Amino acid sequence: MLEPLLHQILPVKKQTRPPNWTKREILDGIFYQLKNGCNWEDLPKDLPPYSTV
Repeated sequence: MLEPLLHQILPVKKQTRPPNWTKREILDGIFYQLKNGCNWEDLPKDLPPYSTV
C-alpha cells in the first residue's frame, strides 16, 4: 500500500549495488519507534541502524 507513495516521494537514482537494508526493514524501524516511543538510538539490533531509519 505504501510502495506507490514511496516512488513519488523518493528521487529516482541509479543503483550501483544492492542496498544493505530493504525498504520493508526501514519501515519496520520507523513503525517500531512510533509504536514504542523509544529514542531512535534505542532501536533493536535486528533493525537497521537509527541513522538509516
